[in-house]
Amino acid sequence: MKRFLSNSYVKSYLVLVISLFAIELIFKAISGASTIDWSILRIFLGINILSALLAFFISFVNDIARKIILAVIIFIAATYSCVQAGFYNFLGVYMSFQTSSQLGAVVDYVREFLLSFKWYYFLTFSVFLVALIYFIFFDRKKMEHIKTHIALITSLIIMTIGCLGYYGTVKSAYFQNSYQTISNDELFWTTSNPSIAVTEFGTVGYALLDARAMFFPVTIEKSYLQAENDNNDIVTDYSRIIDDSAWEKLIADETDEDLNALNNYFINRGISEKNEYTGLFEGKNLIVIMMESTNDIIINPDYYPNFYKLMSEGWYWENNYSPRNSCATMNNEFSGMTSLYSIYNTCTASKYKENTYYESIFNQFNRENYITFSAHDYTEAYYPRLDIHTNMGSQEYYGVEDLGITYSNEYRNWANDDEFMEVVLEIIDEKRSVNENFMTWLTTVSSHQPYGVSSIQGDMYLDMTEGTDYPMDVRRYMSKLKILDNALGVLLNGLEERGILDDTVIVLYGDHYPYGISTDHLNEVLDYDTSEDLNAERVPFVIYNSEIDHQVFSDYTTYINILPTLANLFNLDYDPRLYLGDDLLADDYQSLTVFADGSWKNELGFYDASKSEIRYYTSEEYTPEKIKAINEDIDTKMRISSDAIKENYFEYLGDALSEYEQQILNNSNNMCLNSEKDKYNIE
Repeated sequence: MKRFLSNSYVKSYLVLVISLFAIELIFKAISGASTIDWSILRIFLGINILSALLAFFISFVNDIARKIILAVIIFIAATYSCVQAGFYNFLGVYMSFQTSSQLGAVVDYVREFLLSFKWYYFLTFSVFLVALIYFIFFDRKKMEHIKTHIALITSLIIMTIGCLGYYGTVKSAYFQNSYQTISNDELFWTTSNPSIAVTEFGTVGYALLDARAMFFPVTIEKSYLQAENDNNDIVTDYSRIIDDSAWEKLIADETDEDLNALNNYFINRGISEKNEYTGLFEGKNLIVIMMESTNDIIINPDYYPNFYKLMSEGWYWENNYSPRNSCATMNNEFSGMTSLYSIYNTCTASKYKENTYYESIFNQFNRENYITFSAHDYTEAYYPRLDIHTNMGSQEYYGVEDLGITYSNEYRNWANDDEFMEVVLEIIDEKRSVNENFMTWLTTVSSHQPYGVSSIQGDMYLDMTEGTDYPMDVRRYMSKLKILDNALGVLLNGLEERGILDDTVIVLYGDHYPYGISTDHLNEVLDYDTSEDLNAERVPFVIYNSEIDHQVFSDYTTYINILPTLANLFNLDYDPRLYLGDDLLADDYQSLTVFADGSWKNELGFYDASKSEIRYYTSEEYTPEKIKAINEDIDTKMRISSDAIKENYFEYLGDALSEYEQQILNNSNNMCLNSEKDKYNIE
């Protein structure tokens, strides 16, 4: 037995299996995942396959080289697992080799990124330390080199048995959670949902599969669940009538199966009815403000009176969330403008910046003869907004240079939002001299991180929280929020001075919570636990107009529902089937918040997609069939949205419908002309 264990191949194999599997178990524990499910077997088999392969090559080097190589492999695995835990905590997504978009978010804020790590993330390195101790103090016996053919045969046997078992756990439904909508087989080939893939395959397995998917992508056959055509044939005063003649003709003529799959899905979705809120804001102006890194800390009448005025006199959704994802600011702006889900782990708006969306919020108001424009008080350094907004239909986009306000290229010092709003009011004056009706989308910047270091905005209003026990990073954040609140005051006063406050609707929502601040520190200010059930993602959402009565809504929602809600309130000529969000004020609105990885929550409970389990808040529970139905609906919408974006579907649809509608109109005119000729016997 001693001779067997002193064999170079066996030593290397056992050290790798034990060390890598221990790292996986530690990662499971620190990420809160279950260590008693079928994923453990799959991960263990995968580690065995990899260890057998690596041990074969390592067995031919000398003893010192063997120890160094093994130590490096273990260190890399421990580092990768630790960083993945920190990355998920910081940005809400796991790293992926298939996109470099997340890297910039960490490089620029590396200090905040490292400070956000919880101490137990570094437990993965305990395996590396134990391995070093073993190599230095216990692995001293003379090593026996194994014969090449024996090492090869042994590796092949281990790998064959491991691969057969691994294949079985991937392909068989028995080894998959019944609530999981993305099969392990699909995750194996695409790693399309890193949150679930990491849970099911482990960090080491995910890293290898993700790299393989980047260099050798596999296209999974599209199998959309057919949307049910639940359009009500009974016409009422609230019915929304849409003529589908052009679309039906397009479908009949279309030969591209992928495009027709999207056509058939969207045309068969239900057409939501009008309701008592339809047209309430018809003819008014619209200002949408996406507030940078703004969470519920801003709900404080003493510190932030202007926001509080808008919230307490307008409509406020107390269970609104802005789920983080890769490039959260731009992706969540994109979803607000289009009511589409961004592609998980992809900086969607930037990658597909050439796409056009005829159903976007800008184009909807363009068709109503509004003047539209958009603005952001920073540069194009992170996102190409000039291209994105222009292709969304914004008639003019203003970056910080166009606005002519002071800013710093140093990431810790931003432009001041109050100066931003002063220039925006000047732009509104200019636009209104041409057209009284305007719609604009504004994205603020002052409350952006970092919060852990001194900065102009972070120190500007520190005296405001003097004497409190709040952590310094929270105090700096609150100082930055004060600048945002001042900006809202500038806007309100400016609109009132111009006599257009009553005729203007203001919509505000946070793009994401202030990541870089730990949940422990946030909990010292907020009255709910931000570490539970993705509560950190909770941000304000307000619709304000001086002429409406204050209401508080308890429905769960996200930015995905903003556009269809506004389209109905302004009585725009829109097709609700093209939006994957819903009108929040509809009688049949289903209260639900959907997160980037397919997790969801509402009044009843929280479903964690990475663990495929639900935790209830009430005694009322869903049936297993209902949970599966919700999951399938979410998964289908996310797949549809992803494919539609990749295919630039809405540009295709908008152009095609315009062409077919013109053909139908021409045919109709020709028929009328022929009818007139027949009437008067004209040849």
